[in-house]
Amino acid sequence: MREGFRQSMAWLHTWSGLLVCWVLLLVFSAGTASYFKEEITFWMSPELHGSARQEVAPAVALQHAVEHLQQQAPQAERWFISMPSERGSAMRVGWVSPPPKDGAKGGARSRFKSETIDPATGQKLAAVRETRGGEFLYRLHFDLHYMPALWARWIVSICAMFMLVAIVSGVITHKRIFKDFFTFRPGKGQRSWLDAHNAAAVLALPYHLMITYTGLITLMFMLMPWGVQANYKGPGGESAFFEEVFPVGAGRAKPAGVPAALTPLGPVAEQALRHWNGARLATIVVNNPGDANATIVVTREKMRTLSYLQPGMMFNGVTGVQASVVGDEPSGAALTRGALYGLHMGHFADAWLRVLFFLCGLSGCVMVASGALLWAVKTRQKQAKAIAAGARASFGLRLVDALNIGAIAGLPIAFAAYFWANRLVPVGLPQRPQMEITWFFAAWAIAAVLAQLRPTLGMWRFQLSVGAAMLIGIPILNVFTTHSHLGVTLFLGRGPWPVAGFDITVLLLGIALALVVRALNRRGRKQAKAAPARAGHDAAKLKEAA
Repeated sequence: MREGFRQSMAWLHTWSGLLVCWVLLLVFSAGTASYFKEEITFWMSPELHGSARQEVAPAVALQHAVEHLQQQAPQAERWFISMPSERGSAMRVGWVSPPPKDGAKGGARSRFKSETIDPATGQKLAAVRETRGGEFLYRLHFDLHYMPALWARWIVSICAMFMLVAIVSGVITHKRIFKDFFTFRPGKGQRSWLDAHNAAAVLALPYHLMITYTGLITLMFMLMPWGVQANYKGPGGESAFFEEVFPVGAGRAKPAGVPAALTPLGPVAEQALRHWNGARLATIVVNNPGDANATIVVTREKMRTLSYLQPGMMFNGVTGVQASVVGDEPSGAALTRGALYGLHMGHFADAWLRVLFFLCGLSGCVMVASGALLWAVKTRQKQAKAIAAGARASFGLRLVDALNIGAIAGLPIAFAAYFWANRLVPVGLPQRPQMEITWFFAAWAIAAVLAQLRPTLGMWRFQLSVGAAMLIGIPILNVFTTHSHLGVTLFLGRGPWPVAGFDITVLLLGIALALVVRALNRRGRKQAKAAPARAGHDAAKLKEAA
């Protein structure tokens, strides 16, 4: 506090933002894309683009799903049925198979498998390629990858806390926050980067505060478990709490080991529809199918309300008798959490509001990236004389430069590689979804390694050019690999419009990167022209001095 409160806040703002900015950039990028998770999944399933949407009664669709599951997974521990929704016409079924009996003792785990089926016939859509689609990007923004989910969530939580500190301290630091928003001085070096950082931060400041704080709320049971532990004591207390709050996980009693026929799901679905006044059903989970202890949990589709709460009903799986209803009259605490959770997820928003959230998310990416670049620009100016005299940049500056290139220029390459893999990896390849994800991380790793080897302006231009070319190339790749390219979806007006929207978005992002490369090239040419003149000026001054 020796330099005053505002200066201390500036120091806190710099370091709380810099230390975690690269992880935050990944979280912001993947989270922003997740606003269109279903649309991304649809784009990555081109075999579904030409199928006309066919409305099927829920009871009929459910009966077809059960018949399919009885054929494919009669011994499964659990069945999952995801009903067609407003944003997706596909119906998915999944099941958890018991661990193999010949597996290693203590190491065998249950296996999950899912398939897409036609709700009108119950037949598997065999030609549809397997992909994680937008679900991978959604999970990536809080579960990361290649590490236990719990570790990843702690890492993301700590980064989010640093982000919250950086936002609050940044607001305190600025004396003229409103004036800063309307100030941008191009071509002024450090001042220009500071203006860009301020504008990106202030432009969507309420959004940045909201998304960071509510992100922490989504992980509140992990960060602050003491309230649950105090009120749900004893063995199984936490499980009882989660079953009460999240009905999808309810009704998981142990199997009785006595065979019993599953009650028809049609009447169960109709009972749930009547209870919720005809609102769409989201998921149906059958625990212990074919056993005397079978239970059925039905959840309602999320409504266009701020709250993320999803009511559920539980039925006896043999008799079909309703056992309980959860979430119809939530407590004040549950409503508060549901509203904060819903703000973060944005499921209440219509398409245009989600576009606004997407743009705010992009501004968050610009804010984080410009903050990281600003530190490097400042530090480089401090070391300018030493570098001009032939000294090397400090280790910290070189490391930050390399991490900046690998994260800021490398992430667009990784995202583009994920979408290119969806079109180029053979449809019938085993473990195909994992192969797409491998392309994402392989492309990012190559970009990061190249950046570490040569963190220069030339590397910035190279990686941004590659990212721009790959993003612009996605709609072109669509022409040669699908029948739903922009020529059909947009210019002939045949849709589907989510596919056209995806192609236009990646095209615009690629053009934006290309414009950045153009600006860097112009700057490089100006510096090249200025170098001889500056050298001549210095020589003249030396001559005068002599």
